[in-house]
Amino acid sequence: MRIYIKVFPKSGRNEVVEIAKNQFTVRTTVVPEKGKANKEVIKMLAKYFGTAKSNIEIVGGKTVREKIVDINI
Repeated sequence: MRIYIKVFPKSGRNEVVEIAKNQFTVRTTVVPEKGKANKEVIKMLAKYFGTAKSNIEIVGGKTVREKIVDINI
């Protein structure tokens, strides 16, 4: 399954919100340096979808807020 997310790093809370079919916003308290925020986003999505972190891959937008993510459920 492919989803599209918009990430808000350095937010006041951690949350995943579905805004439309296959479109999500992800807020994380982690700073966006050296891939830390991407790792946290993968962790949060794994928990949200109930799957392992290894089943989630960011395939587009690794250095920007808008990302394309593939999830193997």
